[in-house]
Amino acid sequence: MSKLKTPKRCNLWVERFLAITATVNLGLVAFDLSYVPWRDVYLQKLPKITHIYDPIKGIEAHRDTQKYLNTVAKLEKQVSVTGLTSPKVETQLSELRSLSAKMIISNPFVIAGKSGTLEKIKDLMRYHLGQESATQSFGIFWSQPYLLAHGWKQEINFFDQKIRPLMATNYYRKIGENGAPLDKFWELDLVFITLFALEFLVRIFSIKRQHHHLSWLETVLWRWYDLFLLLPFWRWLRVIPVLVRLDQAQLLDFQVVRQQLHRGIIANLAGEITEIVVVRVINQIQGSIKRGELTGWLRQQENLRPYIHLNNANEVEAIANLFLNALIYQILPKIQPEIIAIIRYNIEKVCRQLPISNNLLTLPGVGQVQNQLSEQLATQITTELYSFLFAAAKDSRSAELISQLVKKFNTVLASEFQQKQINLEVQTLLAQFLEEIKLNYIQHLSQEDIEQIIDQTRQMRTQSPAKK
Repeated sequence: MSKLKTPKRCNLWVERFLAITATVNLGLVAFDLSYVPWRDVYLQKLPKITHIYDPIKGIEAHRDTQKYLNTVAKLEKQVSVTGLTSPKVETQLSELRSLSAKMIISNPFVIAGKSGTLEKIKDLMRYHLGQESATQSFGIFWSQPYLLAHGWKQEINFFDQKIRPLMATNYYRKIGENGAPLDKFWELDLVFITLFALEFLVRIFSIKRQHHHLSWLETVLWRWYDLFLLLPFWRWLRVIPVLVRLDQAQLLDFQVVRQQLHRGIIANLAGEITEIVVVRVINQIQGSIKRGELTGWLRQQENLRPYIHLNNANEVEAIANLFLNALIYQILPKIQPEIIAIIRYNIEKVCRQLPISNNLLTLPGVGQVQNQLSEQLATQITTELYSFLFAAAKDSRSAELISQLVKKFNTVLASEFQQKQINLEVQTLLAQFLEEIKLNYIQHLSQEDIEQIIDQTRQMRTQSPAKK
């Protein structure tokens, strides 16, 4: 689908209202997901919240632990009225000893997955009483002699501060008809889903009116991220449309995030596309070599397809002429001393190989004369050769002969390549060479910092003057 202009948005205040509403919904989703795991924290820090939200998650106080805490509350009230030594207090203490033993045996914490809490309660009581048995520790703790000996207020404060908060965290969660724990959050979430569903329909029909050529599927995909607001499951994915809406409503600026996201995508795509292009080009060259098109290129005639010249120019001859001119006017003058040295060395080598040279070199002054003659002869040969090439370059007839030489060279070279053995060896070597280039270049490319190239491109774009 071609790139289209973004449809005109609603009033900015409407966009902001919807963005804030989506944010509130996301916050409720996050709170709902964290409620059961973090209920102990909410119970200690925000107990009123648990009273409101427990029914939504189907949570209610466990009857056994709640009965235990209610009995302790009755005991505290009875002691404040009749004192610790009254028969009614002893009856309630006996009941607490029985409830303690029952709690240790039946473990009412297991349903909520909080058996570790019961173990912590037992450890606290054993440590406080100095006993190895938790049942015996509770039996001693809820007795008149112990409470009279250690002080009622001190011991009941220990229970209220250490044991009661742990027992209060235990709960029972109802099971729904689907066999899963009861969860009524969907009733609260349905209000937001209905609102965003209506908004989504309005936006889709608006986009469809502006762009008739779009199919309904393409129109829906235009606002694909809003679909996450309509899903009753995977609610954590709503963070995507919320971030997009906050950015569109200009409440938050995610330009840096978008740039980094685009940067990573472009860097990966650039590296992969470049590797594909390079490998494809090399594969095409290898295929041409294996098909024998190399010799046809040298001869400028193809058996498989006609050779095409651009601007009626022979690039091979033009390159040869450029190389020859550079050789005569720029290269040879700079390397003349080295050429003279090579010629001089070879002249001296030839002279030493003459049979008479060994006898003459023994005479005084002959060696020095030989060196001088070699130097002069090498210089003269080099100068004459350069003068010949310089004059030939300016002579039209020489230029024509050189052109014929280049043509003849190409013809002979192509003819030699037609020999089966040479052609096969050259093709094999070139194919292997291109394979090495492929491996080495691609490896180098994969290690290259594509992001540096992106930075340079962005810098060039920002430095170039804007044209309207």
